[in-house]
Amino acid sequence: TTSVLVNIPGEAASVVTCLDGYQMAKAGRAGAALGMAAFGSFIAGTLSNVGLNVFSPVLVTAALKFGPPEYFALMTLGFVVTMFMIGGSMLKALLMIAFGLFVSTVGMDVVNGVERFTFGSVNMTGGFDLVAVIMGTFGVSEILMNMERSARGEVIRAKIRGLLPTLQDWRDSALPILRGSALGFGLGILPGGGPVTASFVSYAVERKLSRHPEKFGTGVIAGVAGPEAANNAAVAGSMIPMLSLGIPSNAVTALLLGALIIHGVQPGPMLMTQHPEIFWGVIASMYVGNVILLVLNLPLIGIWVQFLRIPYRILFPLILLLAVVGTYAANLNIFDVWVMIGFGVLGYLLTKLGYELGPFILALVLGPLFEQSLRQSLIMSSQNVLIFLTRPISAALLALSALLLILFVRGEWTKRRRVVALDAIQGGRR
Repeated sequence: TTSVLVNIPGEAASVVTCLDGYQMAKAGRAGAALGMAAFGSFIAGTLSNVGLNVFSPVLVTAALKFGPPEYFALMTLGFVVTMFMIGGSMLKALLMIAFGLFVSTVGMDVVNGVERFTFGSVNMTGGFDLVAVIMGTFGVSEILMNMERSARGEVIRAKIRGLLPTLQDWRDSALPILRGSALGFGLGILPGGGPVTASFVSYAVERKLSRHPEKFGTGVIAGVAGPEAANNAAVAGSMIPMLSLGIPSNAVTALLLGALIIHGVQPGPMLMTQHPEIFWGVIASMYVGNVILLVLNLPLIGIWVQFLRIPYRILFPLILLLAVVGTYAANLNIFDVWVMIGFGVLGYLLTKLGYELGPFILALVLGPLFEQSLRQSLIMSSQNVLIFLTRPISAALLALSALLLILFVRGEWTKRRRVVALDAIQGGRR
């Protein structure tokens, strides 16, 4: 809604929707843009939920063959893929993963129970509370970032009419929705993929396949339908590795994984047999939520527009108050509130410096399982690291990780050589 009416994305995955959605709104077609975004999301969500039903049990069966070495290798591959998919500097992504793994070691050693980096504080013996860290890293830091921005988008104030797309709109959007659903579901499964990557890839594909690519960015409905479908489909796709393997593919599923762990439920291959009501309940809730999304989204658009007109100076303190109350209520510990504020300031500074926070959260959530798998593997092999290479699955996963790193380094090296050569040519002409 904000992407179309205000040209301000409510989340990172909605950035692409601004490109054509806001232009459609300025042309008096805000209703068609909002309606197609809602219907496209509903169709993609339904199709991806069917895929979730089909592929999750299959992956669970394969995951039952996984031991500690395979889990360690799989998470290593996940970290490597995350560095590729996150965009920007690979070195910065690597540093954030390393920082997340370091923060996850605070507390008691997973094997021998020795305190690590607690500095004698009783509050830190159990490590940093996951809810406090995530609320600070994403919630508080986002509040600080938005308070810094003085400019506000212009809300489309014309009365919104015609939320039902025309027949021509459906003809123009049918294939983009189907392609976006497939792309989003596939990219959602990959570590570091998720809705953001899916929406950008979908927009690029639709522009490439269009007979008139020059019209994209001027109010093309396919530029709204495809990315919105990919955005929603990626959500179901990202649930497959989280539910089946216990490995989140993005920061959102990492938060959900943390919530399940807090309640004593360990996602993974045994979730379907030990807690089938939770496994299938989550999938069923996604079907229900998809329908509710469509039912509520369209009739209540007028109310959402009014919320957008609340001044930021009023809205942000309310959000911060809710974050503080929620963090404190989790454990009734004021220390968690200070942790939230500290990581909020840290997240703000890191964002200003160009670091992505997603890899940090992924590493923080996966850190304990990553370390546990490594330590268990070494215990199984009497401290012999060759155990990762003598087991076929773990060896294949590590080989794939190494291959991806080599390809990336080679690509970066080639790119830099071209830049140096181009600079030399331009310097010679001067």
